[in-house]
Amino acid sequence: MATATYTVKGMTCGHCVSSVKEEVSEVPGVTGVEVDLATGLLTVESEPPVDEAKIVAAVEEAGYEVASQP
Repeated sequence: MATATYTVKGMTCGHCVSSVKEEVSEVPGVTGVEVDLATGLLTVESEPPVDEAKIVAAVEEAGYEVASQP
């Protein structure tokens, strides 16, 4: 199992978190998604590793931006 962490900019509420979780969980291969509103951290578990561009695209589809990978 692979785990990747991203920082998402622009989330301000629980609905934001739900939107990001929903979009990222639809990426093929993703098995788990955790989003922390307070820190903006998005943790993605997948099997096998998922292309970072697909995760970034899913976050953008939800209306937010990936700032960096810590």
